[in-house]
Amino acid sequence: MSQVVTLKDAQIFQKGNKVLSDVNFEIEESQFVYLIGKTGSGKSSLLKTIYGELKLNEGDGTVDDFDLTTLKKKEIPYLRRKIGIVFQDFQLLMDRTIIQNLYFVLKATGWKKKEVIHNRAMECLKLVGVEDQAQKMPHELSGGEQQRVSIGRSLLNKPRLILADEPTGNLDPETSEEIMNLLIAIAKEEKTAILMATHDMHIVNKFPNRIVTVKDGLVTENS
Repeated sequence: MSQVVTLKDAQIFQKGNKVLSDVNFEIEESQFVYLIGKTGSGKSSLLKTIYGELKLNEGDGTVDDFDLTTLKKKEIPYLRRKIGIVFQDFQLLMDRTIIQNLYFVLKATGWKKKEVIHNRAMECLKLVGVEDQAQKMPHELSGGEQQRVSIGRSLLNKPRLILADEPTGNLDPETSEEIMNLLIAIAKEEKTAILMATHDMHIVNKFPNRIVTVKDGLVTENS
């Protein structure tokens, strides 16, 4: 198995204050990892360090082939192509159709040919089971369908890693379980590592996977 994320003795700072100390943590391809911890515990700072929003100044860290300690501003967009992000509130562009939402991301990340863009967008909508909704506007979809689109969008650039930030936070229990089954299947079939921040212990218990906890400035593994 190849490593997708490695953090070694990492000290994570936000606005000059140390938020997390001595972070030693790795994720391999296809692994599904829960990140749990109270609001304000440092979960977001850890995610932001992984996708290059916070600079890693102390310790070592890599995501795919990118070294987080030497990462230059101009390299950040390329790092982010290796990472798909799924948000709690879907963050779809409400003024365009579902497929146009996906076109937008592909064009913004350097895809040029119209036909190739269309085919990749449809492929990702198919992967998450909403290809029939391609021409609809986001407001015409249920919350669960919008989250499926959001997951499809995160897969566009064949990421090595998906960061899912409370992806079931705005969904009812039944829809949450559908989304979990989808994420777990993607980890397996696409060989994508998934790091999912969540408060939902019902989900964690129902779909057991590796758990990492952020508490009192430390990141620890639950056995």
